[in-house]
Order: sequence, then C-alpha cells, then structure tokens
Amino acid sequence: MTTINVITRSGDTRALAAKPGQSLMELLRDAGFDELLALCGGCCSCATCHVTIDDASVAKLPAMSDDENDLLDSSDHRTANSRLSCQLAVTPDLDGMTVTIARED
Repeated sequence: MTTINVITRSGDTRALAAKPGQSLMELLRDAGFDELLALCGGCCSCATCHVTIDDASVAKLPAMSDDENDLLDSSDHRTANSRLSCQLAVTPDLDGMTVTIARED
C-alpha cells in the first residue's frame, strides 16, 4: 500500500493507506475529510478538492492539464505546488507524499 500524509486546515496530520488506482480525492473523501468538498465528484470542474503537494513529491506528479490550471487560477490560495486532488492517481511512487488541504475560497 502507498501511504499518503494529509495535513488538514487546522494543522492536524494523518497517514492514509491508499488503494491501487484510487485518486487522491477519493482517498481523502473516503477517509472522512469533510473540509475537502469535491463537489463535482472528480470531474475537474469545481476546484473544491484543491490541495498543495510537498516539494519533494511535486516532480513525481503528472503534468497539469489546461483545465486543471484554469480552475486553480480561480483560487486565492493557489501556490506553485497546488493541484486538484481529483486529477492525481495515487501510485507507489507517491509513497510518503504529504498533501495539505488548501484553504477554502
């Protein structure tokens, strides 16, 4: 299993075991992180699953699509490491990655 470390908006940290083929958004939602709304259910159309990725893991992620980039542009809390969790499949390469749930816009 791949372990993903999650930091909530309040600063609490929790380690999660991801299933193969699961999106990061599904992992967070299924673990009960209610602050991650994911209103569109993973269709890359709302940006309510915004997270930031730790520096060491950013290079391991696939390139961002134009749609994801456009949606993140609408956030006041976008950083260089911002991603939409619905667009990231958890893979063994991401074991130990730390994600922080972004502040709500």
